Amino acid sequence: MGTRMHQRILLRARKGPFDVLTAEETFERNWIGDNTGNLVFSHTAHKLLTTSTAEITPSQFRASPSDADEINEKYDVFVIPLANAFRRSYAHRLAPMTRLIERLKIPVVVLGVGVQTDVDGNREYLRPIDEPVRAFCRAVLDRSHSIGVRGEITEDYLRTLGFSAVEQIGCPSMFLHGDTLRIEKTKPTLGPQDRIALTISPYVSSMGRIVADHHRRYPNLRYLPQDLRTLGTLLYGDAPEHRGKRSDIPLHTSHPLFAEDKVRMFVDPWTWMEYLSGFDFAFGTRIHGTITALVSGTPGYLFAHDSRTLELARYFGIPHRVMRDVPADVDAARLYEEADYTALNDGHKARFEAITGFLAKHDLGHSFADGDSAARFDQRVRETTFPPAVRPAAATAAEDLLTRIQWLRDQNRTLRDTIETHRAQQLRERLRKAVGGHVRRMLRR
Repeated sequence: MGTRMHQRILLRARKGPFDVLTAEETFERNWIGDNTGNLVFSHTAHKLLTTSTAEITPSQFRASPSDADEINEKYDVFVIPLANAFRRSYAHRLAPMTRLIERLKIPVVVLGVGVQTDVDGNREYLRPIDEPVRAFCRAVLDRSHSIGVRGEITEDYLRTLGFSAVEQIGCPSMFLHGDTLRIEKTKPTLGPQDRIALTISPYVSSMGRIVADHHRRYPNLRYLPQDLRTLGTLLYGDAPEHRGKRSDIPLHTSHPLFAEDKVRMFVDPWTWMEYLSGFDFAFGTRIHGTITALVSGTPGYLFAHDSRTLELARYFGIPHRVMRDVPADVDAARLYEEADYTALNDGHKARFEAITGFLAKHDLGHSFADGDSAARFDQRVRETTFPPAVRPAAATAAEDLLTRIQWLRDQNRTLRDTIETHRAQQLRERLRKAVGGHVRRMLRR
C-alpha cells in the first residue's frame, strides 16, 4: 500500500477514545471488553495513528467474516492492536478473526500481540492452539510485511511455528507520550501514610494475604480493579450467585476494601491516569494497571504471573518479580526501595523508534511526527468530560444511586417493550400462516 493523502483506518477497538459512556452503560454493553486494560492500549494506538491525513474508525469488535466486502470498500488498512490473543481460551475468537482476514484485500497490521502460557514458557501447554495461530499468522502475513509482537516469548513461539517475519514492539500503551517517559521516585522511602494503588488479577489467589497485610499497614491504600464483574459489584452489589460469600481477594462487598470505600474503578483510561498521578506507588499483578501508573508518572511494580506479563516487563524494563517468588509477607516499602527505573527510562526512546519504525514499514504515520497532532489529541481529552470513578454502592451519594435506579427502570421498560413487540410480531406471523393455510385448504375443496 502506498502512502495516501487520506488514509481510512479501521482500528480493532471496543470503543473510541472520546466516546463518553456511563458506568451503567459500560457494564450493560461491556464497553471495556471485559477489562479496562484493553482501553489503555487501544486508545493509545488511536492516538499514535491520529495524523492529519488519517481517518480512524473503531470497529467496536463487530468485524466478522461477513463484513469483509464492506471493510474492503470502506477502508484502506485494518489495524489490530491485540493483547494475549494467542491463548487457549481465545482460540474460538481467533478463528473468526482469521476467516475475516482471509477475505480482506487491504493491508492488515497486527500491533503488539502476545502469547499466554506460564512464566517458564511451557511449550506443551500451547500445542492445542498451534494450528489456529499458524492460520492467523499466515493470513496476516499475506497482507503485511511482519507481525508486531509484545516480546521475546511470543517471538520465540512464532518462530517455532515457522514464522520469521516477527518484530518485537512491546505494547502501544507505553507510548502514550511518544518518546518521552521518565519515572522518578520522588521520596527516598515509602511510609505508612503514603498513597499506594493496588492491582489484582482476581484469579491469582496468592494475592490474598498480600492484600490483607497492606490493608492493615497502609490506611491510604486503594484497590483499582479492571474487570467487568467487579464493575457490576460496585454498581449493583453482589450478583445472586455471589451473595453471602467471602474471600481474601476483594471480590465481594463483604471485603474490607469495599466496606471501607477503598475501591475505585474507572471506565476510561484518562480519569484512571489522572487519579493515579496522585499516588506515590502502584504495585500488583495487572500489567496494564502497572503501565497506566507508569504513563501517569507514578512508580509502578509488577508481579508477573504468566508469560504475557513477564515478557512486557522484560521488554520495557518494568521493575518486577515473578509471582511465585513473591513472599507472602512482601512489603510495598521494600518493593519501592528496590525498584530501579534506569532500564525503563534509558531504553524508552529506542523502543519508541522500534514501534514507529514498524508503523512506517507498514505505511502508517504517527501523531508525534505530524505537527501538533499528538498535542491536539491531548487537548481534546482535556476538553471532554468523562464519568468519575465508580465507588462501592454503599459509599455512593443518594442522588447518584437514584439516577442509577431510574436508568435500570428505563432499561427494564425498554426491554419489556422490545419483548412485547417481538411477541406481537410472532403472533402476527402465526396468524398469517394459519390464515394462508386455511385459504389454501378452501381453494382445494
